[in-house]
Amino acid sequence: MTADDRGESLLELLIAVAIMGIAVVAIVGGIGVGVAMSDVHRKQATAGTAARDFGEAVVTKVMAGGYVLCASPASYATPPGYSAPTGFTSSVASVRYWASGAWASSCGTDSGLQQVTVRVASTDGRASEQLVVVVRRGCGLKDALC
Repeated sequence: MTADDRGESLLELLIAVAIMGIAVVAIVGGIGVGVAMSDVHRKQATAGTAARDFGEAVVTKVMAGGYVLCASPASYATPPGYSAPTGFTSSVASVRYWASGAWASSCGTDSGLQQVTVRVASTDGRASEQLVVVVRRGCGLKDALC
C-alpha cells in the first residue's frame, strides 16, 4: 500500500455519523419546541380574546338590567350571547362588592358596584387568562341607592 491509497477508517466514519446525529437531534428538537410554543401562544391569544368577549357579555347583561344584588359567581357565569371557543372553558372566578371604601369578598349590603373576575382557560391547561370587570347597577327614577 502506498500513502496515496489511504481511506476513511471505521472510527472516523463513526465519529462523523455521531456528530451529524447530534446536530440533527438538536435541529429537530428546536423545531419541536418552536411548534409547541407557537401552539401555547395561539391558545393564550385566543383565551385573551375570549376573556374580553366574556367580560363584555357580562357588562352587556348588566346594562340590559341584569344586575344581581349580592351576586354569586353563578349569577354572571352564562351571559346571553357568549359561548366559550371550542377547546376552552369559561367561568366567573369571583364577585367582590364595594363597601366602606374597599372591595369586600362577602356581601353585607350591595351598594350597586361589583368587581367580577372572569376566567377563560384551554381544556389542555396550556393557557389561562382572566379579566376583572367592574359593573354597576343602573339608576332608575324610583331607585333610592342612586
